[in-house]
Amino acid sequence: MFALNFYSEYYEEALKNGRKTITIRLGDKSDKYQSGMLAWVTVGPRFGRRQKLFTCILDKVEVKTIDALSPREIQKENPEFRNTEDLLHLLRRIYTEDISVEDTVTVIHFSPVSEY
Repeated sequence: MFALNFYSEYYEEALKNGRKTITIRLGDKSDKYQSGMLAWVTVGPRFGRRQKLFTCILDKVEVKTIDALSPREIQKENPEFRNTEDLLHLLRRIYTEDISVEDTVTVIHFSPVSEY
């Protein structure tokens, strides 16, 4: 089983209430994540204890540069984001790298799977 892990302080509430339906990851992750896959959505620190929130299906996986992202994709990554600079600021905090709009990212669209 694969997992999409998110930092609790940034995303837990948005994931729980369905406002976050895209994740943007630095680099080409298309060899790891593919459309139609099932994955767990988890929150917690990297290399630490995590909590499973729900199972999701990966609806679409796209590789593109940051400057090719649409405003809607940026907002679905984080409902408070309005532009590329907001996203760059977050990616630099997470990856602690010098990231530019020419860098490649993987856009993963996902939907929750009900488990009744």
